[in-house]
Amino acid sequence: MIEMTLREIADVVGGELHDVSDPQALVTGSVEFDSRRIGSGDLFLALPGATTDGHDYAAQAVAAGAVAVLAARPVGVPAIVVAPERGSVPATSVALSADADGSGAAVLAALAELARVSTERLAARTGLTVVGVTGSSGKTSTKDLLAAVLAPLGPVVAPPGSFNNELGHPWTALRAGLDTKFLVLELSARGPGHIAALARVAPPRIGVVLNVGTAHLGEFGSREAIAKTKGELVEALPADGLAVLNADDRNVAAMASRTRARVVLVGQSGDADIRATDVVTDAQARAGFTLHAGGQSVPVQLAVHGEHQVGNALSAAAVALECGADLATIAAALSGATAASARRMDVRTTATGVTVINDSYNANPDSVRAALKALVTLAKAGDEPRRSWAVLGEMGELGEESVIEHDAIGRLAVRLDVDRLIVVGTGRPSRGMHQGAVMEGSWGEESVLVPNIDAAIALLDDEIAEGDVVLVKASKAVGLWAVAEHLTGAGEGSTDQ
Repeated sequence: MIEMTLREIADVVGGELHDVSDPQALVTGSVEFDSRRIGSGDLFLALPGATTDGHDYAAQAVAAGAVAVLAARPVGVPAIVVAPERGSVPATSVALSADADGSGAAVLAALAELARVSTERLAARTGLTVVGVTGSSGKTSTKDLLAAVLAPLGPVVAPPGSFNNELGHPWTALRAGLDTKFLVLELSARGPGHIAALARVAPPRIGVVLNVGTAHLGEFGSREAIAKTKGELVEALPADGLAVLNADDRNVAAMASRTRARVVLVGQSGDADIRATDVVTDAQARAGFTLHAGGQSVPVQLAVHGEHQVGNALSAAAVALECGADLATIAAALSGATAASARRMDVRTTATGVTVINDSYNANPDSVRAALKALVTLAKAGDEPRRSWAVLGEMGELGEESVIEHDAIGRLAVRLDVDRLIVVGTGRPSRGMHQGAVMEGSWGEESVLVPNIDAAIALLDDEIAEGDVVLVKASKAVGLWAVAEHLTGAGEGSTDQ
């Protein structure tokens, strides 16, 4: 964040100083909500969490070097205290315990305001460019590609993993400092108004909308409602900004009418301004294509896995072109970019010759379909096709459509000719996925329904063989990454591909 005194921060967030001997003391570091990560010059965020209350760690944080604590009550050490009536933020996924009085929401609202002021001051002082990315799937992969293509142009701050909610979003924005040229942010939503609220925290000049799928359908109720909310990003852009829209998704392309900014369409459609042709995938399900922009074309060979990455790469290319990169530099950066976020299309071959696709961080119908296609591509490549396994868990937040969507995934696994399907779980959605596979034509034990992760691991240990390819994917609440980490030894004795 930009350096501020404790008095300035208190004024910005509408808080009061408690136990502060020097109101002019400078916060020169970042804001941290984990007391174990505190360094000298930081500001500690005391947030009541699902299992612990950050206020209990305030003294520890100050002892570790924090200048002060941003808190909802006095904590006996230098603090900026915000009252519960300070404000609220739309909750997306942060679990706040002991928050009946609104103290957690007040601290988050203060964090958001601090991030907004820091970002706006940096933009005015250094010309910081804020890039926002949203979509039903692919945000994190695209964020990683954006960081790769912008890096040759200057220092980039991007969230680790999927820090895209009302805590992670402002926390990431506050990582930007005077030397940061680009701030890349994911924007997630679980209801109308969430993306608009996040866009106010760190106003973007460039906005990327990847797709409109069925993720969080239970919260939104319809794909149209999802599209309306995703479009809040382009509505937040300034007149001199840029909206990068997926020409291959009609719901996204239609957002062109909702923004003051210039619009660039990307995709494989003939309507796209930045386009991919001649798309092919290699034996590791990595896509190669010809990138066309501004009357020029260059070859790109992605190092990340899955044909769905082509659209993500095109969006990243559009942003980099806007920021001043040339096409050759962009192609080189895209070709050299690897997966930077954990448990997302992480492909490893174990010492026993089993290839594991760990895409277990999260799941929705669109991302599961893409992952299944990548699995089959990997398994069928080469002279001798290998046996394919899909270990799938429940996809959350699909509402009344949940069983139908799970049934469709089970059927797709059969249509793609996945050799073995292990469905993990005992709920109706999991049973629906297994039943969909059975009804589509699976027989014998091609599709197996197991009650838990331990049962899935036991089955794999009994039957998996050298050369097999295993996909592991589910919503993160399922914790299915334990299967992938068991197979790979949590990364030990395995090699990236």
